[in-house]
Amino acid sequence: MNKRFKKVLVANRGEIAIRVFRACNELGIRTVAIYSDEDKNSLFRTKADESYLIGRNKGPVEAYLDIHEIIKIALKRGVDAIHPGYGFLSENPEFARKCEEVGIEFIGPTHEIMEKLGDKIQSKIVAHNVGVPIIPGIEKSVYSKEEALEYADYCGYPVILKASAGGGGRGMRVVRNKEDLIKEYYSAKSEAKKAFGIEDIFIEKYIEKPKHIEVQILGDKYGNIVHLYERDCSIQRRHQKVIEFTPAFFITEEQRKKICNDAIKIAKAVNYRSAGTVEFLLDSSGNHYFIEVNPRIQVEHTVTEMVTGIDIVESQILIAEGYSLDSDEIGIKSQKDVKPRGYSIQCRVTTEDPLNKFAPDIGTIDTYRTGSGFGIRLDGGNGFTGSNISPYYDSLLVKITSWSRTFEDAARKSSRALKELKIRGVKTNVPFLINVLNHEDFLRGRCNTGFIADNPELFDIITKRDIELRILNYIGEKVINETKGNKPDFDIPVVPKVVRPKEQYGTKQILDEKGPDGLIEWIKNQKGLLLTDTTMRDAHQSLMATRMRTRDMMKIAKAVSVLGNDLFSLEMWGGATFDVSYRFLKESPWERLELLRKKIPNILFQMLLRGANGVGYKNYPDNVIREFVRESAEKGIDIFRIFDSLNWLKGMEVAIDEALKSGKIAEACICYTGDILDESKDKYTLDYYVKTAKEIERTGAQILGIKDMSSLLKPQAAYKLIKALKNEIGIPIHLHTHDTSGNGVATVFMAAYAGVDIADTAFNSMAGLTSQPALNSVVAALEHTDRSTGLKLDDLQKISDYWAAVRPVYKNFESGLKSGTAEIYKYEIPGGQYSNLKPQVESFGLGHRFEDVKKMYMAVNNMFGNIVKVTPSSKAVGDMAIFMIQNGLTPENIYDKGKDMAFPDSVVSYFKGMMGQPMGGFPEELQKLVLKGEKPITGRPGELLEPEDFGKIESYLRDNYKIEPKKEDVLSYALYPKVFEDYLKYVEENGDLSRMDSDVFFHGLREGETCEVEIEEGKTLVIKLIEIGKLDDDGNRTLYFEVNDSTRAVKIHDKASKTIKETSLTKLADPKNKLEIGASIPGTIIKVLVEPGQKVKENQLVAIIEAMKMETQVLSPVNGSVKSIFVKEGQKVESGELLIMLK
Repeated sequence: MNKRFKKVLVANRGEIAIRVFRACNELGIRTVAIYSDEDKNSLFRTKADESYLIGRNKGPVEAYLDIHEIIKIALKRGVDAIHPGYGFLSENPEFARKCEEVGIEFIGPTHEIMEKLGDKIQSKIVAHNVGVPIIPGIEKSVYSKEEALEYADYCGYPVILKASAGGGGRGMRVVRNKEDLIKEYYSAKSEAKKAFGIEDIFIEKYIEKPKHIEVQILGDKYGNIVHLYERDCSIQRRHQKVIEFTPAFFITEEQRKKICNDAIKIAKAVNYRSAGTVEFLLDSSGNHYFIEVNPRIQVEHTVTEMVTGIDIVESQILIAEGYSLDSDEIGIKSQKDVKPRGYSIQCRVTTEDPLNKFAPDIGTIDTYRTGSGFGIRLDGGNGFTGSNISPYYDSLLVKITSWSRTFEDAARKSSRALKELKIRGVKTNVPFLINVLNHEDFLRGRCNTGFIADNPELFDIITKRDIELRILNYIGEKVINETKGNKPDFDIPVVPKVVRPKEQYGTKQILDEKGPDGLIEWIKNQKGLLLTDTTMRDAHQSLMATRMRTRDMMKIAKAVSVLGNDLFSLEMWGGATFDVSYRFLKESPWERLELLRKKIPNILFQMLLRGANGVGYKNYPDNVIREFVRESAEKGIDIFRIFDSLNWLKGMEVAIDEALKSGKIAEACICYTGDILDESKDKYTLDYYVKTAKEIERTGAQILGIKDMSSLLKPQAAYKLIKALKNEIGIPIHLHTHDTSGNGVATVFMAAYAGVDIADTAFNSMAGLTSQPALNSVVAALEHTDRSTGLKLDDLQKISDYWAAVRPVYKNFESGLKSGTAEIYKYEIPGGQYSNLKPQVESFGLGHRFEDVKKMYMAVNNMFGNIVKVTPSSKAVGDMAIFMIQNGLTPENIYDKGKDMAFPDSVVSYFKGMMGQPMGGFPEELQKLVLKGEKPITGRPGELLEPEDFGKIESYLRDNYKIEPKKEDVLSYALYPKVFEDYLKYVEENGDLSRMDSDVFFHGLREGETCEVEIEEGKTLVIKLIEIGKLDDDGNRTLYFEVNDSTRAVKIHDKASKTIKETSLTKLADPKNKLEIGASIPGTIIKVLVEPGQKVKENQLVAIIEAMKMETQVLSPVNGSVKSIFVKEGQKVESGELLIMLK
């Protein structure tokens, strides 16, 4: 007699609860959910028509094991039947019996059947009685450790412990020796108790690496039983299935028939009803052994449904209502009606970390997007955006089941669906599953239960960070802690529309076709003034602290290539742009060079090379300079503008030689200083410059560069200098000056009329002040003259207009200089340093004393002997000036007060001779004070330095950063080890932000603003900042974004949220006590080189402090031993703060 259910309660949670709700819904049955307090926000309860809290004051698992309360709710709510799902009480005969006693139908086998088959021990007896082979073991539970030892000895090691009341790998342990048995016995009992409410354990012989084959059975109340064929469940870890598929195509048809027939034998022996699974192990010889019956629905039932077309859960419900298998509702007339078709694979997506021994991960899911499509079925329960994954329950998020006509295609569909799946906020096993699906043994069906353990390559997983989250965190940090949500309005830069000619011919083609000599001859034959544009290097280095990003250059690159075709060169690389790219912009300067070279194939590329300093601030071994020049030439540099900060020719020799060997142009420079018009000055005279120029010509350099870093070359002086040089040397002359004085354009004019061949300029919107003279203005002024440049003003204006719109984005980095200043002739501060000096001074808390620093700069220059001031010598002067103001030093008191002071590294390096030898030598008394007994060098530093071990660097980078280092990486590390490592760490942690537009990169977003961020080629995130939340109790603000139409929230700590600052406990060092070592500058401790108890000597390096780009060594003033260390690496310290105590 059939009984139609009106209401069904599901005594379970998560995915299986939803699966049953859906089946009931299709049958027109009302559904009831139960949920624990921990599950009150779970998805499954919202899928039911009614839901009720259970297990108040009970644990999260215990709540679902409370038979009495579940039945009480069922009776109270008028429930006709209860479906137990899988796990929890699904195999508990007591639960089935209690349901029967109160007149509620249990959707599953009866309690009598469960007692015979649900219990693993009893089921083995049943199997043995009907002639089905079983694994050797003891057919009863183990109740003591003595019995465990006895039974294990009987079976012979290895043995397996199993929970008699459940499955799913819980309460299961493999034991290989006697020593581990008792520990694993108690562990298995405990796990079984927590999972199933019953702690009974039994022992049997463990079969090594078998295939795990299970048969789905279905029986009604009238003795009709069919099998729905087998599943291969061999892909397991810790005895829990990971991937299942059907059919098990590796077994023979004969094996399939035997296994399925044995499953039917066991089922018929107990008159089985409802859905169940009979499980077998198949050894390497093809013998199969019965292991257990799972008298319930299985997690992997989906694959059977896909190939047979039979809804197993719906069939369970109909059977419970009294329908027979051959009824129209179920429609299985006989075994012949079960006809598998195709192949199906199920992947269990879990919140487990394969790289951490599958440890479950918990947290909130920020993003949840599934992949479906033809041949894909999704059974989810815990996965949705905003879902909180707790540590209390199974880690299953979703089951992805594929179907296809071939196994290979089913695997491809599964893999595709997994790749489409986007889960952020918790770790998942998705990459591991994809590796399994792609493995040859899996695709051939050869896997056994040891497959995962035997194939460590499955764990070769490159973890993908949440790119979206990293970008949102970056923007959020800008919004909360920098702009405060107040972002200025910026014009959108208009990129000129140009059509690139099929054949472009510019100076690059002249060099490539005719070689260096041909190019030099071409230069000499030009009547007009040739112009170099410095916008992409020195212009932005001088105006905006070198912060110009590659992205802004790339947008205009094609237009520059077409509209600026007649430019002589583009200075676009080298100098400070190299380390600043890594240090602040977090992008690769090498990539910038390569990208721009592709976009601009027709104009010569020029770089600034600091001689033996390369693109650094110290001398490097010769092999580093040579390799750097070679690699730069290979990547696209044509002209190497080489200088020495002291005009010391020896400092340029190696770089000039390598540039010539590379077949490129060596432009060796004289750095201009002083004033040749002032006849009272006798150090840097016209004769000095002419003599130096002749020496440069003898090196083989093809072009002479006049490098006027400080804008000291006055117009008339330029005319006088160029005229004299033209009469004395035969190589072209290239003038580089700045417009800090306001006389830059006039200087270029006078130089042009004196016969200079090439001049540096910058597009007007990026010119003037500390930058170069205005390119457009020079072109206009020389039109219709003998020195006309031939460049088209209208074309140049389009490029200048672009930069005019870009420049405001970088406003925060500009120096604040509003006009040219003639005081530059007084202070002799180079243009780039002038614009960087003020923020550097402010970082030391000396912003109010900037005028004093400028005056001290002049005084330090005189103390040093009136030197040429170009990076890095100018840095030494600047660092010393700040240091003296910071410490109350003057030229008069320094020899007394500075006796025990550690001077800035750049100053020590200068006086040690590591920057070269200045004209006239070093002031001896000051040199002794700074070096404190250390002996200076008198030769070229590169000759004294050991060659760099590039192989060692390569191994270090490979081992520590898991990259395959390219030559450019090795060179970057050789030049800037810490900066390059910090860059690698930053990119690893935060991702590549180089594709983000600069207004967003520097200023974030304002509320309501939308931006597009390209995360990789052809992939763009459309991001809108919806709302900036209020400050919470922890000092955080939640920002709500819309990303590709999905809402995401990120929490950012508001650094300004602390209204009450903690009382400072900073202890200052006593300057009179030489046993107390203090910080000479405020900054960050980057190295502590001693430890408590260690003996130290006078002047021994004990720590290094960094502030801005200035590193200062901390030296021990006396001999002693370390008593205490008060700081750690990475800690910020104040000037005078106690670092180390000696005794």
